[in-house]
Amino acid sequence: MSKHNHKKVQTKSLQQQYQSCPRANFLKRLGAYIYDLFAVSAVLMLAGIVAIIVVIIASSTGLINLDAYQDVADFLATSQIFALYLAFIVIGFYSYFWTRGGQTIGMKAWRLRLQNSDGSNISFTQSLIRMATSAFGLGNFLVFFGKKSAFQDQWAECEMVVLTKELSHWKGFKGMAFMDQDKK
Repeated sequence: MSKHNHKKVQTKSLQQQYQSCPRANFLKRLGAYIYDLFAVSAVLMLAGIVAIIVVIIASSTGLINLDAYQDVADFLATSQIFALYLAFIVIGFYSYFWTRGGQTIGMKAWRLRLQNSDGSNISFTQSLIRMATSAFGLGNFLVFFGKKSAFQDQWAECEMVVLTKELSHWKGFKGMAFMDQDKK
């Protein structure tokens, strides 16, 4: 008769798994940042096309007079409303991804996740604080000093972690929202 060794394997809850993920280093953050630059550029190009179409329609209906400008691009280049529109697009892009699943496209590729220390998704306010204090990514240089926490992460009271392959490939990921459903 063969004897089976039955060791009790303690499985961590999903929340414990997220909490135990190590913090992201500078190179992983940089990789995700560069990857996201391409994604944000594509989104901004689409937003620019929409703005051009709106200006062309507004010009043809007489709502806008473009006589003082060389073309539509010249008009948009001097428009503060257009600059605010593009800023809103960038803020919306990052806020949406960070608050919904904790990952942008680049972060997903590098298995990074932005989360609170308890493993939950960050709030919209935290995403705004993080963007305002990141200095266009320069806040990540603080990762070299201290406990691997970027300047913007400290101010927003969140952390960027490296997910395990299993957590990264889990298809049901919606942050920690599933825990709220269990309590109902």
